[in-house]
Amino acid sequence: SGISNQHEKAVFRAVVETAPYFPGIGHRGDLLIDVACVALNRLSPRYVRHESDFAFFLSERERADLELAVSEAVEYAFGFVQARTAMRARG
Repeated sequence: SGISNQHEKAVFRAVVETAPYFPGIGHRGDLLIDVACVALNRLSPRYVRHESDFAFFLSERERADLELAVSEAVEYAFGFVQARTAMRARG
């Protein structure tokens, strides 16, 4: 269809970069997918047709705000998935 959620690539990249800091999650692909889903659900979707369309219309401030929002969503998601995984292990 040519339409994508702009946050997906940024979230996937941030998940991969952050994974080494969460050893209980970082080596499990299924949990990394869960982290990405939780993070994406915390962000408002931004649908674009082309990557260049999105980048062209953003100011530097908007770009920085989006990077911060992605970073915060990914940090939250890792904590959330880590806590749920620990609860399941006890349960």
